[in-house]
Amino acid sequence: MTVSQLIRRLRARDFDPIHGVRLGLTVLGKALSRLWGRDVMLYNGGVSFFLMLAIFPALAIVMGLYSLLSDPAQVAAQGEAMARVMPDAARLIFQSELLRLSRAPPETVSVQSGVALVIGGYASHRGFKALLAGLSFIHDEDKPRGFLSFNLIALAVLIAALAALAILSMVFFGFRILGETFGLRPLRGALWLYSEWTWASVGMTLGMALIYRWAMSREPVDWRASLLGGATAAALCIFASWALGYYVEDIASLGVTYGSVATVVIFLIWLSWNVNAVFFGGALATEVEIAVHRRRVPLASDLGGLQG
Repeated sequence: MTVSQLIRRLRARDFDPIHGVRLGLTVLGKALSRLWGRDVMLYNGGVSFFLMLAIFPALAIVMGLYSLLSDPAQVAAQGEAMARVMPDAARLIFQSELLRLSRAPPETVSVQSGVALVIGGYASHRGFKALLAGLSFIHDEDKPRGFLSFNLIALAVLIAALAALAILSMVFFGFRILGETFGLRPLRGALWLYSEWTWASVGMTLGMALIYRWAMSREPVDWRASLLGGATAAALCIFASWALGYYVEDIASLGVTYGSVATVVIFLIWLSWNVNAVFFGGALATEVEIAVHRRRVPLASDLGGLQG
């Protein structure tokens, strides 16, 4: 197909690129206003706090399971590979905790896992409740769910997220093991297949798209809006990890300001930026859905003008 044929097809479809760019910028601006013009920071703080509270108990639970089924050192090595999506300073906390648990006696890890199951389960559930409450607030949900249904859907989203993370991790490490053990050249040559960035991006895009579609509102959100919001949230999370790492390592040293707690501060900043990215994805999905709905159903004033 030549360029002239492509232009003729676009003209036949009444496609106006300038109008498309203007519409995209308008939707983006409204999404930013929806995010910044509200008390979303309160939900951001709640989600970040409970995620921080839940991450390390989750590590203890995983290490306890591995101590029963396999060598705990294996999960430490796999966890370090997945932690490469974090900035270096934030990754130190994660890696040091993995190293401590992998060297602890199995009996100690098992006891810690039992206690962590209670703490981590409570914190995770509260964190997902704060996340869904923030997304419903951003979406302007006029018919909020009741107490029981809201808690049940938060629990369902939590279980689904854990299951998806487990499946994604098994597939990710399965490709690596197959490629290295059997010397499969197609797998060894596909570098993107081994990249934790690829799997993190795909997993988060699909996961957030499902949350935006089914959990952000009582009524399912448009698929295109949900997928665009999920892809945007994933891209912003990856960019936040890279940007924070670059800022801390090459521009400013937070250790000068915060001293020994700098790694904790960086970890909290990284969590906060990622939660903001998730909320922005929800705001964008909401505005895209509104734009799609307006395109399908003209405004009453427009219909009145046409009839007149």
